Amino acid sequence: MRNISLLGASGSIGIQTIDVIRQHPEHFQLVAFSVGKNIEIVHELLNEFTPKIISVQSRNDYETLKFQYAAKNIRFVYGEEGLIEVAVAQEADVLVNAVMGSVGLEPTLHAIELGRVIALANKETLVTAGHIVMEAAKKYNATILPVDSEHSAIFQCLQGEKEKNVQSIILTASGGSFRDKSREDLKGVTRNEALNHPNWSMGAKITIDSATMMNKGLEVIEAHWLFNTSYENIQVVLHRESVIHSMIEFHDTSVIAQLGTPDMRVPIQYALTFPDRLPHPTGKRLNFTEIGKLHFEKMDFNRFLCLQYAFDAGKAGGTMPTVLNASNEVAVEAFLTGKIDFLTIEQLIESAMARHSLQINPDLYTIKEVDKETRQFVRSLLD
Repeated sequence: MRNISLLGASGSIGIQTIDVIRQHPEHFQLVAFSVGKNIEIVHELLNEFTPKIISVQSRNDYETLKFQYAAKNIRFVYGEEGLIEVAVAQEADVLVNAVMGSVGLEPTLHAIELGRVIALANKETLVTAGHIVMEAAKKYNATILPVDSEHSAIFQCLQGEKEKNVQSIILTASGGSFRDKSREDLKGVTRNEALNHPNWSMGAKITIDSATMMNKGLEVIEAHWLFNTSYENIQVVLHRESVIHSMIEFHDTSVIAQLGTPDMRVPIQYALTFPDRLPHPTGKRLNFTEIGKLHFEKMDFNRFLCLQYAFDAGKAGGTMPTVLNASNEVAVEAFLTGKIDFLTIEQLIESAMARHSLQINPDLYTIKEVDKETRQFVRSLLD
């Protein structure tokens, strides 16, 4: 039995993590979780599970839930401190970090200090502070297991292999909602069109990131930190079917790929069971005769500017990935709320990166200040 604490229970990854726990009650127990404003899911989960700690975003929701469930042995918490309490829940063996945004960084660091196993789906943790996170994980002997399908694929391909034999990492990208559109075609695309991903069912923010290819860019930076690989040895290829989730090329020219149907519950479950595996009773098995062919295309960095920005930010290092991430979060939110058009997302990111004065090897305080200042700058452009 593995006790699970879950940050972001109401998001796409969080909901699918609950599915995995639900399918294997003899192996997993949900002992703590957080939600944002979706209080309805708290009531639903309390009808099924018996967590010890629950965190919500606002104090009002905290007060209401604390009153409603006064008879139960549950500790309710809220805000950023609440996220940390869920992350370090004493009863937990594994932390699943599935929150969106840089808010996931500090809870992860607190869990690392306890030497926990961390199933990481929060991209921003490594993008904004990869050097701090990986150094802390080494210092406190914490285990970081990737949940993203691409990084899980790489992790699986590397089992039993030696790091010195790796030539390159090959990340696959579906291309997102607008993969067949030219830059001219992107003028005037709508929010609903952008959210119509052809292969995956994901949350709104990550779906927009997929359409701009920023999602893949953030994954490039993650891969750099997770697998200690230079940016020159990380490739991205367009793979429409999302059957090959990523690959490793070795210096003897061999290539190992991890394949499967598009289903995020598979990498989630692997992170929870590693180094073992469990059956996936509701999963669809891969049928090669039905697929017939797999297609690959060279990535066009002029078409997908956000991917180029991510490589640029990663290679610059220091505080630049923080600027990349913070400006993107504000820009995507502005697009989702109808304040800007789709192509303006790229323009805002470019503006934020161009004005930034790079700081190398920043500490956590500096990262938080740069994140805050970048958001203020992008919002000033919106105003």
